[in-house]
Amino acid sequence: MHREDALALLHEHTKSDSLRKHAYAVEAAMRFYARKFGEDEEKWGVVGLLHDFDYEANPSPESHPWKGVEILRAKGYPEDVLHAILGHATYTNTPRLSLLDKTLFAVDELTGFIIAVALVRPNKSIHEVEVASVKRKMKDKAFARAVKREDIVQGAEELGVPLDEHIANVIAALKGVAGTLGLE
Repeated sequence: MHREDALALLHEHTKSDSLRKHAYAVEAAMRFYARKFGEDEEKWGVVGLLHDFDYEANPSPESHPWKGVEILRAKGYPEDVLHAILGHATYTNTPRLSLLDKTLFAVDELTGFIIAVALVRPNKSIHEVEVASVKRKMKDKAFARAVKREDIVQGAEELGVPLDEHIANVIAALKGVAGTLGLE
């Protein structure tokens, strides 16, 4: 598995700039945690890039991420990658067993939430986002209402990382790709 191939697949199936940026953000967080846990950074990054690549064409729970997994299986992606992608969507009822599974679930919603926090900052910069500001916004149910706060909390718990540390880790990961995300 190589990033270049995953990126080509993402671009083939995902035309939306915002959905591509979400993939880049999740990739960055997955790579961060791969380094932290001593795992295969390339593999974890590819999982982050591809977890939602089918969403634009298949946005319903009946088809996403099922269709994407079918495409990836046909291309020979490993079963543990497919399992992690299925597990990031709670409605698939796929148990998150491995560290890869748990990490993808833990960073998916949180990356989007942190980006939303950055975008309401005066300079729209990830470099201005702090853990405390993310936690304050989590209490505001009107802010980024589509983001499930319980998934963020559950993700950190499943990962075994305290919530504040998890938020700090994902902010750090996103700072590394701030330019790509338009959050300098």
